[in-house]
Amino acid sequence: PHGLHGIAEADELYVLESEKGSRQMTRPARRRGGHARQRGISDEQVCILVARDRTGQTLDFITGKGALTKAQLHRCLLPVIDKDVLLVTDGHAAYRAFAREAGISHQAVNLRAGIRVQGAAHVQNVNAYHSRLRDWLRPFRGVATRYLPNYLGWRWILDARR
Repeated sequence: PHGLHGIAEADELYVLESEKGSRQMTRPARRRGGHARQRGISDEQVCILVARDRTGQTLDFITGKGALTKAQLHRCLLPVIDKDVLLVTDGHAAYRAFAREAGISHQAVNLRAGIRVQGAAHVQNVNAYHSRLRDWLRPFRGVATRYLPNYLGWRWILDARR
């Protein structure tokens, strides 16, 4: 799709960085997939930004390692969303700052307080996409980070026919 219209949901997904198949690694090898050395979001994880409108148009971006920033949101989301879109996200501060600077209406859903739906505002479509993506990636037993855009495109095609 060329853009998102109407009510658009955005959320980020983190996957552990993988140098699977690499001959020269930049870090010590993890045994059997392993876990990140640090708890929470760190530079060991790759951020995938998924934006989806209510018609099912889905866009995904690999923003880089670590936490999501408003500069990454400007680079990824600003060219593909309309100015009159309602952006519904979780309570991440980067979304709020991005929407304020871009002049886009924004509504945050407080998931930590147990509020999942506020009228028509929810992020359940994008979170369902995250769930389907994770379930689909599981049989591959890890995907090399350099091939992640290819796998996201493949999943996008499969999900479009859903």
